[in-house]
Amino acid sequence: AVVSTQSTGGTSAERAAANPNYYTRGDAVPGIKMDGMNILAVREFTRAVTDWMRAGNGPVVAEVETYRYYGHSMSDPGTSYRTRDEVQEVRKTKDPITMVKAMMIEAELATEAELKELDGECRKIIDDATKFARESPELETHEMFNTIYTDMDGSRIRGSDSMTYGIHSP
Repeated sequence: AVVSTQSTGGTSAERAAANPNYYTRGDAVPGIKMDGMNILAVREFTRAVTDWMRAGNGPVVAEVETYRYYGHSMSDPGTSYRTRDEVQEVRKTKDPITMVKAMMIEAELATEAELKELDGECRKIIDDATKFARESPELETHEMFNTIYTDMDGSRIRGSDSMTYGIHSP
């Protein structure tokens, strides 16, 4: 899958790529472009492509179009290739979390008060986990290979370069 944020390192996709329609670049492999900001579209796309591949039809090039609200890095404020008004408009009209909340309220799956309470609970979990991570001692280097996968005890796992390996342990 290709995740397209319509820009690359501070340059619009139209200026950065000879062909910004990434889903068409698979030659003989079929491709599809979808709205990655719509959670229901992502679910249905995932279901359809999974069924396609499980039926033995081969791979699919997927371009999942999404949007970054911030720049790529500290040196990219994200305002040289788009306006603040554009960012605010996308946040207001296409934000996936806002869209799902609105759908849930409209379908009477939850009330605004219930979603606000859930949001508070989620924020507390994140704050607690962040505090725990910041207060915990750093792991020793050999521990970075531990508990990555299940059922892989004793397996070699490639490190950050092609010459470094670790042994997975539970």
